[in-house]
Amino acid sequence: MEHTTRPENGLVGRRVTGVHGGDRLDLVLDGPVTVRVTQEFRLTGATGVGIFYPALTFRPTRPLLGLVGRTVSSARVTPAGGLELVFAGEGGGTLSVPPHALLAPWRVVTPDGTLCAGLPGGEVVRY
Repeated sequence: MEHTTRPENGLVGRRVTGVHGGDRLDLVLDGPVTVRVTQEFRLTGATGVGIFYPALTFRPTRPLLGLVGRTVSSARVTPAGGLELVFAGEGGGTLSVPPHALLAPWRVVTPDGTLCAGLPGGEVVRY
């Protein structure tokens, strides 16, 4: 495993093709690449702030579904190990996944496996 704080290299410029709920958020990007979120996350945009808890199961809301067709314009891992994605387009929006002390809150996956992940305690790894 190579440790990194730059998973954005493979996310910027990708278009959102699907949003799926349940016990996690799967944000499907073209490529195919999926940003999988299993813990609390926030979506901020023109309509306000939404806080989601996938562990309690959820259905994608209108603002989440509104990300379909938008492009990731910026992506970064926060210094604490969270993930932030900014979306281009009218209304834009930012999806923020904070780090978690005990659980792995997010990961970026392809059909070939996991590219990078936020681990418990804020550590970030790239496989």
